[in-house]
Amino acid sequence: MINVVIVEDHRNMRESLVDLIADAGHHVVAFESAEALWSGSNLRTVDIVILDLNLPGLDGITTARRIRAEHPRIGIIILTARDKPEERNIGYENGADIYLAKPSSALELVGAVTALSRRLPKPATELLLDPFSMTLSGPADTVSVSADEVDLLTKFIQAPDTRLAISEITTLWQSADEISKSTLEVRIVRLRKKMKAAGASTQPIKVIRNYGYKLTVSIGLKEV
Repeated sequence: MINVVIVEDHRNMRESLVDLIADAGHHVVAFESAEALWSGSNLRTVDIVILDLNLPGLDGITTARRIRAEHPRIGIIILTARDKPEERNIGYENGADIYLAKPSSALELVGAVTALSRRLPKPATELLLDPFSMTLSGPADTVSVSADEVDLLTKFIQAPDTRLAISEITTLWQSADEISKSTLEVRIVRLRKKMKAAGASTQPIKVIRNYGYKLTVSIGLKEV
């Protein structure tokens, strides 16, 4: 699964694209304009952007050029009604990896996403944990996390099969004698909500009966 962002101002088209990419097994977030993209998405965790050119406000070509300059590892698919050879050339010159003309078949677009994802230089993790700024970033937002939550997520990332026993968590939080099962569950629920707010696509921390918890999303750990 990869993280895909769609920028398309036509509502019906945007919703159809979201359904198509989600059905292909990817996490997808959509925006109606370039301005909404820049204000509403953290591109550090995005793998591919599907971009219309005829956007209100900031145009698609300028947006593609900015994405390529600021986030060179992101794959860019331009999906537009502009189909003249010179228009295609402008798209490629300004950062497009793939240029598709509307109407494009569902199979072609999914195939383009799949092909481009194979040759991305380094797939992004679903979320990025920055222990220094104490933030968790994803395709939807950047959220603040507590020191205890940073410690727990780091421990999950480093654990075999990303599983932790309840005793490991309570020891980590130095509260083995104080923290009750219900209190632990409340804190896990709070952390899940933050992870989903950042853009986690599934239940990010799952219960393992009679054992503990498992981290089910990919989290990158930011280094200095």
